Amino acid sequence: MKKCATTYSVLVFLSSFYLFSCNSESTEKSAYLQDAEAIQHGEELFSQYCASCHNFDQALIGPNLSGVTTEAGHEWLSKFIVNAPEVIQSGDPRAKELYEQYKQYMPAFTSLEEQEVEAILAYMNTYQEKPQETQSALTAANALEDPIAEKIPDSGLTLVMEKYLKAPPSADEGIRARINRMVAIAQNGNERMFINDLRGNLYEIIKGEFKVFLDMKAQIGESFMNHPGWGSGLAHFEFHPEFDQNGLFYTSHTEKPGSIPADFTYADSIKVTVQYVLTEWKMDDPTSKTFSGSKREVFRANMVTQVHGVQDINFNPTAKPGDDDYGLLYIGVGDGGAAFGRYPFIPHRKNAIWGTVLRIDPLGNNSKNGQYGIPSINPWVDDPDALGEILCYGFRNPHHFTWEPSGERMYVTDIGQHQIEEINIVVPGGDYGWPEREGTFMINTGGKADQVFPLPDNDPDKFIYPVVQYDHDEGNAIIGGVIYQGKAMPQLQGKFIFGDVVSGKVFFADPDELELGKQAPIHSLQLRLENESDTTSLQTLSGVQRVALRFGTDVDDELYLFTKSDGVIYKAVGCEGNEMASTE
Repeated sequence: MKKCATTYSVLVFLSSFYLFSCNSESTEKSAYLQDAEAIQHGEELFSQYCASCHNFDQALIGPNLSGVTTEAGHEWLSKFIVNAPEVIQSGDPRAKELYEQYKQYMPAFTSLEEQEVEAILAYMNTYQEKPQETQSALTAANALEDPIAEKIPDSGLTLVMEKYLKAPPSADEGIRARINRMVAIAQNGNERMFINDLRGNLYEIIKGEFKVFLDMKAQIGESFMNHPGWGSGLAHFEFHPEFDQNGLFYTSHTEKPGSIPADFTYADSIKVTVQYVLTEWKMDDPTSKTFSGSKREVFRANMVTQVHGVQDINFNPTAKPGDDDYGLLYIGVGDGGAAFGRYPFIPHRKNAIWGTVLRIDPLGNNSKNGQYGIPSINPWVDDPDALGEILCYGFRNPHHFTWEPSGERMYVTDIGQHQIEEINIVVPGGDYGWPEREGTFMINTGGKADQVFPLPDNDPDKFIYPVVQYDHDEGNAIIGGVIYQGKAMPQLQGKFIFGDVVSGKVFFADPDELELGKQAPIHSLQLRLENESDTTSLQTLSGVQRVALRFGTDVDDELYLFTKSDGVIYKAVGCEGNEMASTE
């Protein structure tokens, strides 16, 4: 199996195109622009849209792009960049073969203007020599074609959904919403439900309508950055557990590089594509329907690319006043695309925030910048060679946190690169292996990122491995969900419900079977719309192949599913089938 985890780059398929085009005619050099201005502009566009997944030295999410313009036709490359799904669906043999390899569609980039596509191709065309493959003990001959051969079984259960709401478009006409997270809070006995759009609006849903609670673009100004997409913009938000009294909530968002000097940096010879900013907002009146108050910056971090930035931010919802971690903010920080972007030394260390889960006291002040506190319960709080903020490290993209209702265990879902998606039990001080490991497999950090290998016989006892994992026969990017505590679906009571970002498939596992050192079985759920007789899929309902699935809950712990690709929110209203069928 040779499939990539997620498609972030406009050129995700093109990176391996030359592998399938040895019989194609060579493209004449004159087909590509040669002037320095076009090439420079192409380099800027490539950095913005493509460099998070591709370069010209080594394999990243796809093989490197050196030589691709000499192997593929200019016309074909142009069409594929603009609308890959259309080319694939047209029956084009080469496009179909690439789709069969990667098992996913990259999004259409119809907003790119013709001269922008030509500039990207002009820059790519300056790398015509194919590089020599790096030799190592981990050779392609030893790579695993299908790391997890077992297939995820159907549970026999069907999750019944009703269409709840559709978010408003967040840009020009025809541009869909990019809703990313739903949070419900109880205030004065009433439910308030909030949802954010990555393009900058934090909405409150009031009587079935989306009302702007916070306009991030208006608050931040010109430095606010919500393009080229992926996770950029207003990424996440979370309310302080004492919001009713103190009016505090927190957001993470992206700004243009160099906006303000960052608290967390690397060598200035390495590019900065985006800055992630954690902000505290204080409401004048916590019951107000629109934000009015003050803000302060908690910290700012540079990122090599625009992907895998500051992910989930969350307070432990099970913590009570007097508990050690009550009021402490957990923050997932990805590797920023550095691990396979020429800079594997940036993440996977306990003295840098990239690829970590942080735990901070947002109301404290003993951090280096004096804007937050470092809790005394953190594992490296007294280690001068480590960052006291770090709870654990070794992640690629720690995208979502989930706590057991008892509060005894915390889980983090980590989105993989080419092969493995995983759920991990959080162990303070733990090393989860990325980029030396992906799931329970080895990676050749000096070779191709799309290959994984069996663990060595003398595997060092230093890595913590996932308790749930699946490979890319089943999906492309895991999205964390909830341990269901509602009443509408008794068959799923207490089950850990999660899914796949790209395909929109929904799975569950039994928390009672989640144990360090083992991988628990996964079961799939069918989906059906209320008042419809047949099962369906979120791909069918959204009309796109990359649905960008997310989960949320209300104050009654009932489950919501929503698809970022079209802004539609569904509420789970029931479950059909025999509970026993799900565990046999």
